[in-house]
Amino acid sequence: MIRIDTNYIIRYFMNDNIEMAEIAEEILISKNVFISNEILAEVVYVLSGVYKISKIEISNQLLALINFNNISVSNMKVITHTLELFKTKNLDFVDCLLCAYSHQDEILTFDKKLNKCIHTYKWMDTKPH
Repeated sequence: MIRIDTNYIIRYFMNDNIEMAEIAEEILISKNVFISNEILAEVVYVLSGVYKISKIEISNQLLALINFNNISVSNMKVITHTLELFKTKNLDFVDCLLCAYSHQDEILTFDKKLNKCIHTYKWMDTKPH
């Protein structure tokens, strides 16, 4: 298993350095790759902050990427829900991640928007016991 850094995903998505984008694409489509939550958060930060890409487009691109057969993330269900939340909620990526994790863990926060998400967002399936 290979763990990649943020810049592999950014080069792959942005194709702004052809040589690096080709290397990133080769790895992302042909090797078993693990993408950690920290890297996903940094990708979101860079794409939104530096490249000014919309939350919807970022979510759609990352959802497509993590659904490659050779790509692994820490918890596919949680990350999928996180990216779906990120599209529509006025929360940053990490808060969406915490909201998604609230279906398996107790999340404590003073953040009112995050608390609202935790108490109102429902997955299609039931919370694990």
